Amino acid sequence: MDNTNILVVDDDRDIVNALKIHLTREGYQVFCAYDGAEALQVLDKERVHCILLDIMMPQMDGFSAILKIREHQNIPILVMSAKSEESDKILGLSIGADDYITKPFQYKEVLARVKSQLRRYMQLGGIHNTISNEIRIGRLCFDFAAHILTADGEPIKLTSTETKILELLMRNPGRIFSAEEIYSNVWKEPLAYNGEKTVMVHIRRIREKIEINPGEPEYLKVVGGIGYKFEAK
Repeated sequence: MDNTNILVVDDDRDIVNALKIHLTREGYQVFCAYDGAEALQVLDKERVHCILLDIMMPQMDGFSAILKIREHQNIPILVMSAKSEESDKILGLSIGADDYITKPFQYKEVLARVKSQLRRYMQLGGIHNTISNEIRIGRLCFDFAAHILTADGEPIKLTSTETKILELLMRNPGRIFSAEEIYSNVWKEPLAYNGEKTVMVHIRRIREKIEINPGEPEYLKVVGGIGYKFEAK
């Protein structure tokens, strides 16, 4: 894992130090921060490939930090929290976290999840493809520069809005986007009245164009109660 950088963010310095020891033993370079605002400062200065992020912190909490990070970066974010309620997990995942680890945790589990997220990130448009203009997932290929989608080599006609939605999802395979997050990214404004229905209709139309069986989608999937994701094949 040479040149792979992990940012650990937690106001509990004992947890930060312990994670740093375990991650360093695995060959990672580790940066440390003790609240969300400090984490953003690190991200401004250093190249980071994965973030371990606590939720309950002073200055800026983890949820606020995730929203700020997702404005510019799609690096994996693993939330660490003693808050085990289902609603907190759903909120974290819906605003951009990739995984949720409940404290107290086993360090072996944390390491396994970090490795899993990094593997997907590197394979699907991450470390080695941050400026790539093309992504291939299964039978689909999206040329972002030309705004052309093909399936099995055949071009698929998309509207401008459909193209923007699909590009957002395909650039972040496996990540769950809420309808509100999709709307704000594509329409560049807060979620409007009936905005969730608008997103749902566009998702359905995209499915009809890219899926062999839209009723049982292979790629564009609904995550019940949370949002939508493009399945990483």
